[in-house]
Amino acid sequence: MEACCCNLEVDVNGEETFMVDKLGAVATLSYFMICVCSFQPIINLHLHSCETVITQYSNKFARLFGKSSGATGKLKVIFHDFPGGAEGFELMLKFSYNNGTADISPSNLFLACCAAEYMEMKEPVADVSNLLEQTEKSLQEISYWTWSDLLIGLKQCQSLLVPDSSVMVERCLDTIVGRLVLASEASPCPSTSSTDSSWVRYSCDSKSTESVKTSFSRLTWWFEDLLFLSPLLVAMLVKLMLSRKMDHVVISKFLLYYQKAKFSTATTHEKCKIIEMVIDMHYDMDLSCVPCKTLFGILRVTLGLNISKCSRNKLETMIGSQLDHATLDNLLVPSPYGISYLYDVNLILRFLKAFLRRGNGLVTPIRKVASLIDLYIAEIAPDPCLKTSKFLALATAIPDSARDSYDELYHAMDMYLEVHTQLSQEERLKICCGLNFEKLSPQACLHLSQNKKFPSKFAVQALISQQSKLKNLLHMTPSTSSYNDSPCNSSGAAQKGKKNKTSEQVVLYSSNFDISTDNEKLEAHLQGMQWRVMELEKFCRKMQIQMAKITKSKASGHSYAKSLPKLCS
Repeated sequence: MEACCCNLEVDVNGEETFMVDKLGAVATLSYFMICVCSFQPIINLHLHSCETVITQYSNKFARLFGKSSGATGKLKVIFHDFPGGAEGFELMLKFSYNNGTADISPSNLFLACCAAEYMEMKEPVADVSNLLEQTEKSLQEISYWTWSDLLIGLKQCQSLLVPDSSVMVERCLDTIVGRLVLASEASPCPSTSSTDSSWVRYSCDSKSTESVKTSFSRLTWWFEDLLFLSPLLVAMLVKLMLSRKMDHVVISKFLLYYQKAKFSTATTHEKCKIIEMVIDMHYDMDLSCVPCKTLFGILRVTLGLNISKCSRNKLETMIGSQLDHATLDNLLVPSPYGISYLYDVNLILRFLKAFLRRGNGLVTPIRKVASLIDLYIAEIAPDPCLKTSKFLALATAIPDSARDSYDELYHAMDMYLEVHTQLSQEERLKICCGLNFEKLSPQACLHLSQNKKFPSKFAVQALISQQSKLKNLLHMTPSTSSYNDSPCNSSGAAQKGKKNKTSEQVVLYSSNFDISTDNEKLEAHLQGMQWRVMELEKFCRKMQIQMAKITKSKASGHSYAKSLPKLCS
């Protein structure tokens, strides 16, 4: 093949080379293959008066030819980042050699706009708008594009990947979001029964209409159409949706749908980028619209991925703020690789830290969390690899005021001590320090006093605590004088006399009430009080017997027995 004589050689992004003869006559566009290292086609162009044609439209070429006006031989220009590559360069040449006219459509608008911006094709030529101005005018009509045209344009924007396309991407995404807002207010695909209807401007293509009918609900018909977007563009799209006050529940569903669809073909690195984007976008939403179950689902997806620390912290913060809505199954997250114990205790501690940092002051949520953590501790207690420090950290992470009872925690400690028989006395003491004996039930205290796994010091301490509670309850029982002073009881008390004991007085005064309709609640209260006093007396006697046994069996513990106040009779 005979080589052509060219004055200018243009290498576009290493994809194709354009040979330009600035003195030759205008020729038709011809392609021929030559042997180059990349084996890509070289386009041979013979163009008439290159200096007076292409340079009048492109300021960048004008500067290049101006610098080489005195040079002889062949000139070579290399573009490393020409937007759209050879296709964009060819579109720019066609515009220049077609007297400043071009067939601009949604399929090439963004490509032409980026090429014009790159080649500095701004000033009008012979009263004819230059390429950049023409593309900007066409872009102003984007609100009239069909749904299909918007998708085509957005795909082209995404493929360009140049800074100059960011404004156009935002414009296209903004139009799409506006279309979705209108659709959510009306119907997924507005009726287009008449081609002259104004709704045609906001109509969806047939593919989207079909997906509405077959696969998607009224609010999610567009999910499938936007799966081609990169994580970066999805983030831009979601931010625009949030600014337009779109339903956060729908946005969350789209993100999860996108993540699930993309994961099937994504590499590990791509999966990290996708899930990080999903987490970051959820972090900007109203968390009341994002179920706790959804967040734990995202968490389980991240377990095998090395996502950024920032995204992981955001996810843990979101979960921690909703910890009162979690279940025990949610918390049973396996430990990361290299950790000996079964479940990820450190993760739960971070959840607790995030929850407590929220500090809304509400009693109900923190009590729910306290109950949940006690269940979790009981679940992980049999793990033989669980360190004492981790167990104690969980047991003491919840404020004392959040627990009404320590019975569940006591049973978890009992189980932990039963499995970890090798613990030293010091470690056992540390674990037992997490108990509040004042909030143990009488049954739990009785069990503890007989539990050989616990140090004897705490068995005695539990009994002392229960004795104190019993005495306080007995002191709170209404005395004889208080009832004798009551007008409605004076006659009944005089008839019965003053020889009865406290418990008998309760029975006496409750049975001799002259009950009216207004006093029925008082009678029920007194009957309940009578039953409670009798039960407490029985338990008090049991504790006296138990204390006697402890005193006899533990010679070394006689000092504790001596320190006990006298039990109630």
